[in-house]
Amino acid sequence: MNKFYFADQALMASGWANNVKISVVDGVISQIEANQTSQASKGCQRLTGPVLPGMVNLHSHAFQRAMAGLAEVCLDPKDSFWSWRDLMYGLVAKLNPEQVGQIATYLYIEMLKAGYTQVAEFHYLHHQQSGQAYDNPAEMALQVRQAAVNAGIGQTLLPVLYSHSGFGGQAPNPGQARFIHDLDAYLRLQEQLGQNIAPLKHNQGLCFHSLRAVTKSQIQASLASLPQNWPVHIHIAEQMKEVNDCISWSGQRPVEWLANEVGFDARWCLIHATHVNKQEVQTIANSQAVVGLCPSTEANLGDGIFPITDLVAQGGRLGIGSDSHVCVSVAEELRLLEYGQRLRDQQRNRVYSSDQPSVGDFIYQASAAGGNAACNIKTGLAVGARADFITLDTSHPLLASAKPEQLINRWTFGINHNPVKDVFVAGEQVVTAGCHKLEANASGALTASLKVLLG
Repeated sequence: MNKFYFADQALMASGWANNVKISVVDGVISQIEANQTSQASKGCQRLTGPVLPGMVNLHSHAFQRAMAGLAEVCLDPKDSFWSWRDLMYGLVAKLNPEQVGQIATYLYIEMLKAGYTQVAEFHYLHHQQSGQAYDNPAEMALQVRQAAVNAGIGQTLLPVLYSHSGFGGQAPNPGQARFIHDLDAYLRLQEQLGQNIAPLKHNQGLCFHSLRAVTKSQIQASLASLPQNWPVHIHIAEQMKEVNDCISWSGQRPVEWLANEVGFDARWCLIHATHVNKQEVQTIANSQAVVGLCPSTEANLGDGIFPITDLVAQGGRLGIGSDSHVCVSVAEELRLLEYGQRLRDQQRNRVYSSDQPSVGDFIYQASAAGGNAACNIKTGLAVGARADFITLDTSHPLLASAKPEQLINRWTFGINHNPVKDVFVAGEQVVTAGCHKLEANASGALTASLKVLLG
């Protein structure tokens, strides 16, 4: 199906352009032309407001949205990620597939309204409360996939291999029972999920929970068994305890171990990678692996601050995710990403390049590009890309008075509301004037479930 759109202003790969006509065939941009006359807009859907490429959310644990804001009570003076994890396990013990689907559906609507058009779902909640597989072993994964279909967001589904509780193949603990797969069961799950997939909007990838949850032989066997073009995601070096435990076990830091014992390249997305030294940053940059940063969650959990300035200076790649979903806002993730570097360095305007000195524009475009790589997709305002784009409501005075090159900075650093107005995924409009057609029903269903779940 052919569709045509016309934008007065649009952020193309080459920069901001005026009077842009976008031609879409079967969800993919077939032609995009700037500086067109008003005559060219005839027969086009007029896009009101500046047009930006959609953002990619490269790291999501959908079910954790249900506990956002519930872990902010100090029960231990040494409260940390590890005590938060115990609370998360308490939620995990209660969830059923229907509830997971309801949480994910509402979350994905929130993401779309925020300007995300693609999500990488790092999915490790697989089994029944007892730890036994469902009659359909893919039951939970299919719930989050269907949630993406219903909401209309693109999704890279990342079923997680999780077998152990600690480095060296330690036995899992009871709180992890719903996560655990051996290698054969994991490969069968991946095969099942590869059936009946809609490739334009949905794909899948290979995912290891962390180095403490899998062994070297499992990593190598998975890489050898599954498609070589799939993206590969892993949590790594998020907490100093994890780093210290890895050193005690192997004599190497986590990123160092992964580089030396397995190797990683541009297929890989290293989630958090918070605690890395200069050599590890150089190794990551040289490999062109994407660092998946989740600033709101990393701040909420007290993880630490990744050295983005060092990575960017060496030509490395990054993207953003909302992870535990204490925040579902593109602007806030980008703002926290930059502000963390400022607080650490006690300087301003840290994440930029010589080619793009505008901080907002640089981190928006770099994050979108890194997210594309981490999901093995191509979106954005370019020929051959899936037609994912958003429009902004510029009624706020700070946006209404902005030049195009000031818009992203104004949005990210200058206003306190979400200006995302219309959202398109593969050329289909899924958000109109800030509203999603399923939002009311999804909200009611989730509210009822949460009252039961948390009652």
